[in-house]
Amino acid sequence: MCDFSLEFVASRVAVCLLPGTELAFQKPVECKRGWGVLSNLVIEGSVARFRQINMDKPRAHHDALEFPNGQVVLLHNLVEGQQTSVLQLPVKKNDVHAVDEVRMQNAAA
Repeated sequence: MCDFSLEFVASRVAVCLLPGTELAFQKPVECKRGWGVLSNLVIEGSVARFRQINMDKPRAHHDALEFPNGQVVLLHNLVEGQQTSVLQLPVKKNDVHAVDEVRMQNAAA
């Protein structure tokens, strides 16, 4: 899913990720807080899972990262310029069934 709430922010590029995609940041993750008045928050850990929140609120930001400690941060609040790599894409239910079928065929052969 994509969060198209970036329409008024010219310096960002929208990237689409599936919920459940695991990401690894090159450096500790920094988030803005207090509308930029307070100092940035540094998140412990450099791995996060992409997810969507507040889906029942159509005018809210939905795209977020969930860290292993349970902390959830909206993508909207990330400090610009951070780099990340995709560690793992989510597995869909159909993919699991396809893998099981291949395993069964291999076992029978």
